[in-house]
Amino acid sequence: MRVALYTRVSTQDQTVESQLIELRAECSRRGWEIVADISDTISGSKFTRTGLDQLMKLVRQHAVKAVVCYKLDRLGRSLQHLVQVVAELDSHSVALVCPSQGIDTSDKNPAGRLTAHILMCMAEFQLSLIREATLSGLKAARARGVKLGRPSTALPVDYRQRVAKWRADTGGKGYRKLAEILGVKNPGIAFRVARELASAHERAH
Repeated sequence: MRVALYTRVSTQDQTVESQLIELRAECSRRGWEIVADISDTISGSKFTRTGLDQLMKLVRQHAVKAVVCYKLDRLGRSLQHLVQVVAELDSHSVALVCPSQGIDTSDKNPAGRLTAHILMCMAEFQLSLIREATLSGLKAARARGVKLGRPSTALPVDYRQRVAKWRADTGGKGYRKLAEILGVKNPGIAFRVARELASAHERAH
């Protein structure tokens, strides 16, 4: 299996060598072919990372079947960002493997798939709390007579039909493409809309 290694340290004083030793050993043990060895030297809180951008480009090109990373916190800058990354990997049928944490989201590992779904549920819960707090704040602001700014971009009226067509055409893969179809900038919004419609469909049947 063709895989990409991803490592990250926060400062120039640190080295990724210890991470690489463990990741290469894991790939050797499983007989995986390492086609890319990508690293970043940057704080995990930074929004733009050259190495991570390069990694996700490989994922979107279907050049690898798995991303092998030392720990989850090396990959995501926050829980929400991590879930977005995991969701995009999943949409391209690319597994995430973190040997030091026993995480493997490939189809052959049900426990790893469960871990990925738990992460997504945790992020959705976090987002629901943020939305609840935001709505409460907006309500209080309106009560004080505060004029609020322009509302966020709404979904198109026929968004359900657009999601259904996207799912039929792609098999439910490619949230960036779905974001373009829906006219939203954030693939995370497209991901949540698709999940909500899928859950509603399952409840109805």
